[in-house]
Amino acid sequence: MPRIEELLDSDFMKKLEQLSLVSRKIFTGRMKGERRSKKRGFSVEFADYRDYSHGDDLRFIDWNAYGRLDRLFIKLFMEEEDLHVHLLLDTSESMSFGKPSKIEYARKVAAALAYIALSGLDRVGVYGLQADGLLRFPLTRGKKQMWKMFEFILNLPCEGGTALDVACKRFAVQHPGKGVLVVLSDFLDKTGYETALKYFLYEKMDVFVLQILAEEEVNPTFVGDLKLVDVEDADIAEVSITANLIKNYQKNLRAYCSTLKEFCTKHGFNYLFAPTSVPFDQLVLNYLRTAGLFK
Repeated sequence: MPRIEELLDSDFMKKLEQLSLVSRKIFTGRMKGERRSKKRGFSVEFADYRDYSHGDDLRFIDWNAYGRLDRLFIKLFMEEEDLHVHLLLDTSESMSFGKPSKIEYARKVAAALAYIALSGLDRVGVYGLQADGLLRFPLTRGKKQMWKMFEFILNLPCEGGTALDVACKRFAVQHPGKGVLVVLSDFLDKTGYETALKYFLYEKMDVFVLQILAEEEVNPTFVGDLKLVDVEDADIAEVSITANLIKNYQKNLRAYCSTLKEFCTKHGFNYLFAPTSVPFDQLVLNYLRTAGLFK
């Protein structure tokens, strides 16, 4: 059995069961689910009438209305549709940094969102973004899939370099269509994030960008002469860390995060800064709800 306690405890899961994912858009699923659509179809809940046309299914004629009005009407029903939810986790080596590490934090947030979606009978897929492509747990639905999905999330390796553009392009090609897309990453890619995120511009999805940074990155406490080694490409930088250098670093970091936020806002994406200093349950229950991801 997966080590469920490493992701979500039972009390928190009970709180999550009271929530449901939402979207600003109307989605068309491949099967009838639990989510109402504004489309008119033949399902469970009555919505409206229209005049009978030759060839319509006689089972949906309202014979009571015919007896009163001597006209044939077809009953229309509110069609139920399922919502597709895609959770993309950056699993590059840089995500292993921090205490707690960024990947631990991302796993917990992803598990919480997956649990909300599975509880609401939405379809959920989880994807590990790697330098050479994707690790994926394909779209599935129902709480009976929860254990397998959590095990997949727990066992996602955190290794290799960052190549968000490669992984995001592969996802976009393999998963065209509608849904909710949540990207969890530090976005510390030397090649930038613009190309990667632009692949989602042509998808009819609500995109949520969660930038996860470790507290040690936001408020570093290093001092003195240090040799810094990039965990992804072994690049070395020798620096003398002073209070003034840290101040300039934090200024540049704020500017970088602000630029990412502006990019997301410009292209209709939802951006949320998620430092690991914020308890993940608070991030899920408060910040993500405020951002409109669920209700």
